Amino acid sequence: MTAKLIDSIMRFHGLSRLTGPIFDKELRVSSRRRRNYVLRSLYIIFLTFFIASVWMTVVQFQGSTAYQKSRMALAGMTVVTTIVTFQFIATQLIAIIMLSTSISDEIYHRTLGPLMTTPINSFQIVMGKLLSKLLQLMLLLAISLPLLAIVRILGGVPWRYVLSSLCITLTAVIFAGTLSLYFSIHNRRAYVVIIKTAVMLGVLYFFVPTITIALLSSRWLGISGSLSPRMIAPLAVFFLHLNPFGALSVNTAAMISPGATTAMLLPMAPVGRAFFYWPTHCALMLAASAGLIALSVKVVRKVALRQATGQLELSPKRASGRKRKKSSRQRTEAQEHAGSIRAVNGSPVLWKELRAPMIQGAEGKYSIIGLAITIAALGITYGVCAKEKCLDEDFTHITYTVMFVVIGSIFHMVLSATSITTEKETRAWPILLATSMDDWHILLGKAVGVCRRCLPIWLLLAGHVVLFVLVRYIHPIAIFHLLLFVPGLAVLLTGSGIYFSARCKRTTSAVVATFALALVLWIIVPALMGLAAVTHRGEDILERYICAHPLVQVSVLMSGAGGRNNAHAKLSNLPFDWPDKDLGEGVGPATGALLVHTSIYMSVGMLFAWRAKRRFRRRIF
Repeated sequence: MTAKLIDSIMRFHGLSRLTGPIFDKELRVSSRRRRNYVLRSLYIIFLTFFIASVWMTVVQFQGSTAYQKSRMALAGMTVVTTIVTFQFIATQLIAIIMLSTSISDEIYHRTLGPLMTTPINSFQIVMGKLLSKLLQLMLLLAISLPLLAIVRILGGVPWRYVLSSLCITLTAVIFAGTLSLYFSIHNRRAYVVIIKTAVMLGVLYFFVPTITIALLSSRWLGISGSLSPRMIAPLAVFFLHLNPFGALSVNTAAMISPGATTAMLLPMAPVGRAFFYWPTHCALMLAASAGLIALSVKVVRKVALRQATGQLELSPKRASGRKRKKSSRQRTEAQEHAGSIRAVNGSPVLWKELRAPMIQGAEGKYSIIGLAITIAALGITYGVCAKEKCLDEDFTHITYTVMFVVIGSIFHMVLSATSITTEKETRAWPILLATSMDDWHILLGKAVGVCRRCLPIWLLLAGHVVLFVLVRYIHPIAIFHLLLFVPGLAVLLTGSGIYFSARCKRTTSAVVATFALALVLWIIVPALMGLAAVTHRGEDILERYICAHPLVQVSVLMSGAGGRNNAHAKLSNLPFDWPDKDLGEGVGPATGALLVHTSIYMSVGMLFAWRAKRRFRRRIF
């Protein structure tokens, strides 16, 4: 009797009242999934690589023993900041990907409604899903704690920095995961959730603070009563308390600066005449996460009850809108049955992909609103740069083009990696393979669909370049160079994404594998070559490999064609400063190098596509 009473008390005060059996079920399933162990292994490998690269860069193996010992404190400080930065970025990305299908899987498989017929409530469903995934991420953070404790012995790093950075990282991961979970309620496809979450975090963390401070600056307002720098500083500190990236930067700067040990005795850091207080930042992030959890619980309850009983009515506006859509759909179907049925010309997959919306699940009006907001935001940034008088500099156009290339690459990787896994998860893939269509037709249709959905991002890049070519801030040769550059990168990312999508069963695994390939090609391999160049004099190989990096290529192209001076210069006088000096600086060598790199990218992308086709009919179920 006493044992039962104690057990009931523990259950009442324990986490089981918050998570319910959903948490236990998710933990049991996660312990049997191989990809979780693969994820931990890859996390350790990447973390070890970054630590080794930083250690070999900071610690010089030549010199006296006293000189090497004098650099131990600097090495320990650099290694600790590297670990903190790595886990801060990596865990947020993993949280977004892992929670992108947390609720949508239950909704799509129609298991959310039956859950509401049990004693499990919507709060336990949301918390069980969220905490089960966050526990996996906390294990990743716990992996680095012993290493942080060991490296800290070298000196230069106070314990308060380790604790504060861990708290900042954990609250950022909770907010990113909660936001991804919220978007997964409204979107069935994982890539839509990932893209929406990444865009929303970019807007909250970077766009809104930058534009707000720029609009309130004295140069922008142009009046005598505008805000002074002394008044701007508290506003910047306010945004820092809502921005994990800024919070971690300020916290790290306070640790690295002279007298950091004394400053870190208090959980605050001076920023101008104001102070950044990291516990306040963590509390604000947790409050924002709690608000998203409450909203998610409310929406999940509505969706679950509607799925379980069908008695939960929508709001009057949405109900009337659904009735209008249903009546218009019935009229359209009646007209189609009364007249002739549209014929499918060519490949059915290509026909379907060409008629699908740019973003699955997004209605036309929302797509137009999103496009209008994007163009308006881009116009605001152009206005800020015009007031700062930096539109005629090549650095500004390098920044814009690199931003568009990064966003376009992310869209290509996500959309291509989900092109076939979505068919597998909806169990339509065996039916598609059972038709009379050839594998090449299926491959071509999926590839064209990916490129079509990524077209708006590349159109933004093309619009930026064409606009500033017309106003004579960019040389017209940039249009020709980008027409050579973009297809090669698009073919490589599309082919590799479709290959991993054909090889993996789950969308999450395919997306992670595609991002891992890009990480290895464009971060890990150059870093390894850089270490080899430091120790074994391999500078030539490193320079040649760096020239094939997409971001390096677009930076070199815009540095040679961007800016007022280059826009008005003759074609033969344009400087293209490649890392490999053997390529030359003229427009001819730059075009030749670009053609060679584009040909290599296209060849590798087509090889990935061919391997994807070979795997279409393996492990179908």
